[in-house]
Amino acid sequence: MKGLGAIYLQQFSTTLASQLQYRAVLFIWLIGQVLEPLIYLVVWSAVSRSTGGNVGGFSAGEFSAYFILLMLINHSTFTWIMWEQEYRIRLGTFSFALLKPVHPIHSDIADNVSYKLITFPVMLLVALALSLAFHPEFHFAPWAVMAFFPALGLAFLVRFLLEWTLAMTAFWTTRVSAINQVYFVLLLFFSGQIAPLSLLPGPIQAVASILPFRWMISFPAELFLGRLTPSQALAGLAAQVAWLAGCLILMKIIWRAGLRVYSAVGA
Repeated sequence: MKGLGAIYLQQFSTTLASQLQYRAVLFIWLIGQVLEPLIYLVVWSAVSRSTGGNVGGFSAGEFSAYFILLMLINHSTFTWIMWEQEYRIRLGTFSFALLKPVHPIHSDIADNVSYKLITFPVMLLVALALSLAFHPEFHFAPWAVMAFFPALGLAFLVRFLLEWTLAMTAFWTTRVSAINQVYFVLLLFFSGQIAPLSLLPGPIQAVASILPFRWMISFPAELFLGRLTPSQALAGLAAQVAWLAGCLILMKIIWRAGLRVYSAVGA
């Protein structure tokens, strides 16, 4: 563990220095992170005002709070590994990662976290600006705010492991763009990014509770905003732990199978 900690620290410093060299790219990525929730925020706030100030238990201010918070949660949990893994395998650069004495996932985790260390302060400033513009209404429950932080940590781990596992389909198919597109459409719909899940029909809510997407994004937001009871919060945390364990087991199985068929394609 001591050696792994040193590796993480070295990786953090390396990736921080690397990403600071590409400030324009960072800025473009941040624009993408902000624009999508901003569009939904504007749309649902307008719908709420046009219907007398309330839609499905959400006022315009509560929609603002939901989408601003969702923006921060999505930024905290998102990964890019599903897009990057295809290129690493197709161009042969993944072979170098396999030569290192530690699992490649550790480098990807450090890379992801270092990016967020750089950009999260900017996202907080954006959230503050949106709060001044859209006047969000937060209803805090102290126990829910405390439970939010472990829920957010679990959400990140579940999403990272799931997407890292799905990215390994590139061992067999090389081109995975179609798989990525299907995954991100499902994520967009069932994670509450388009609309709060409580506004969707009952059968869709039931499906969303079975799939992992809600537990990666929507659940921490619902928890922080005080829209869950303590029993619902415990059930959600249990679902996150279950999905985390399942993703970890599945990742190990696919990793071993993938290495047996891996061959670098090359440019």
